[in-house]
Amino acid sequence: MFDFVNRKKRIVQVVLLLAVLPFMFWGVQSYRSDGQEGYIAIVDGEEIQRREFEQALRDHQARLRAMFGGNFDSAMLDSYEVRDSVLERLIQQRLLFREAVSNGFTVLDSQLMSEIGQIPEFHLDNKFSKKQYESFLRNEGLSPVTFESRVRQELLLRQLLDGYSEYGFVSDTVTNRVTYLSEVERVVSQAQIKPEDYISRIEPAEEEIKTYYDTHQSEFFLPERVRVEYLVLSLESLAENEPVSDEAVQAYYEEHREEFGQPEERRASHILIAVAATAEEEEKRQAREEAEGILELVLQDPEQFAKLAEEHSDDPGSSSLGGDLGFFGRGVMVKEFEDEIFQMQPDEVRGLVETDFGFHIILLTEIKEAKTAELADVKEQIEERLKLQMASNIFGEAAEEFSNTVYEQSDSLLPAAEKFELTIQESDWINRNSDEPSVLADQSMMNAIFSEETLVDKRNTEAIEVMPDTLVSARVLEHRQATAQSLSVVRDEIVERLKRQLAEEKAVKEGRELLADLQNGVEDTVDWGEPKQVSYMQPDGLSQEMLRAIFKADIDSLPVYTGVEDMQGGYSLIRISQVIEPETIDKERKADFGKQLQQMKTQEEMSAYLDGVRQRYDVTIKRDSY
Repeated sequence: MFDFVNRKKRIVQVVLLLAVLPFMFWGVQSYRSDGQEGYIAIVDGEEIQRREFEQALRDHQARLRAMFGGNFDSAMLDSYEVRDSVLERLIQQRLLFREAVSNGFTVLDSQLMSEIGQIPEFHLDNKFSKKQYESFLRNEGLSPVTFESRVRQELLLRQLLDGYSEYGFVSDTVTNRVTYLSEVERVVSQAQIKPEDYISRIEPAEEEIKTYYDTHQSEFFLPERVRVEYLVLSLESLAENEPVSDEAVQAYYEEHREEFGQPEERRASHILIAVAATAEEEEKRQAREEAEGILELVLQDPEQFAKLAEEHSDDPGSSSLGGDLGFFGRGVMVKEFEDEIFQMQPDEVRGLVETDFGFHIILLTEIKEAKTAELADVKEQIEERLKLQMASNIFGEAAEEFSNTVYEQSDSLLPAAEKFELTIQESDWINRNSDEPSVLADQSMMNAIFSEETLVDKRNTEAIEVMPDTLVSARVLEHRQATAQSLSVVRDEIVERLKRQLAEEKAVKEGRELLADLQNGVEDTVDWGEPKQVSYMQPDGLSQEMLRAIFKADIDSLPVYTGVEDMQGGYSLIRISQVIEPETIDKERKADFGKQLQQMKTQEEMSAYLDGVRQRYDVTIKRDSY
């Protein structure tokens, strides 16, 4: 769902965010290329250029970095799924804008000015200030024309989507019924009738085996397959052959010495008396007095620090550990706390230290001195870095030469192998869906391997980039067409399939017969499991099919029996022995539940609308271009 679906009145927060992360559907004109870089999708006749897409990826990365901070891994963007979701968002944004225009939505100048006039960031003395407005935008790198254009288009799309996002409706009757069903509980017991109990007693007849083979022959085909030899030119393979001198290694080590060491770390414990930075002075005074009292106890007997931390510290993460924070380096803790820690000596106690969290009493317990690795210990690591740097400088040129060589001398991979000092590798038998070796599993690579030019003309495939900085060219050694396996070859597999199938049928048949007997009043001799309370909100491991059967059952006379086929191929018998009615639900709780239902309905309607929009327009995607 798009950010603007749930957006409320303060439009500036989103627009200014987009000033920092400068791409959204309204900004596409700024990123359009002259067409030389190519497009990756066409939306109703309008191209989405590669430059737009790459900018959107960069913006997505910036949002992730802002969200995850130091935990962000840029490799998260390398997956096809992420790139595809970014493209889909661009397409949907473009389609929604077209929908708004084609449906005649418009934004009056008075609406635009009113919206901008309500933004507090543009106010001085509680009044809109043009000077403040222009200064604020200038600091964000925006002109008034650009900003107003974006706000206008935002308002345009808000008109389009408000009908879905703001006016969903769920009746009180539905709310009451769903609330009841979510709260009512039933006490049930289960008995499983498993196929495994019957398999050993089943032996398929020869006629059954033959019939199964004849009707499922397509399942026993061996797919078209090949054995290939292939070359991989990657940044790493190119780097292996790059010479690195001892002098270069020494110079890199001297220049980056701090990267090859362990910075100083300190281990400390603390007792926190929490008080918010925004608290009233009286509340802060009381917290300080409490902390001072504990500090006095610590100074009298430092050995009691851990016990006092367990009893008095408001830090839930460390109090149970006697206040222990473990080892940490600079830049981890808040500044005021850290400044004290890195001035202390082991076993020293300091306090009170005030931070935004409250008042701290600190005990420094241990120091790990900074260490610098010797050159001999990191020489190989430095050599690898330098080789990769050198290879990256020439990779583009090498990739072009590699592509030309496998194309121009297409009857063998040997010339390219010798030229780039690469090893020709061979695969086992692979088909179009094989995922090993991984460098051949790329769809473009598979298409090239199984092309007529490669299979029939015995030529090298073109050099295909299967992942960043990795090119592969392959050549077919052997090729086999799809063939049917004989009955004698697959007989054992068919027997096992039939045993399982017939056992499942037997389990379900006996389960249904036993259920019918129980429902007709036959004596209950079933070995039931332990009873348990279940509801829609607390299913206790039951499947949705089981829950539906339990809550559909007529409970006028208990116990009641029901049953369903389970996902393991057997049958689940269920005995309902008690109904536990929900307590009276107060109005506020019911109102909250109604809002949740309304949000769910709104999301479903919005999703259906977006799907409908996508179907009404012609969208073409170049899947191999991104």
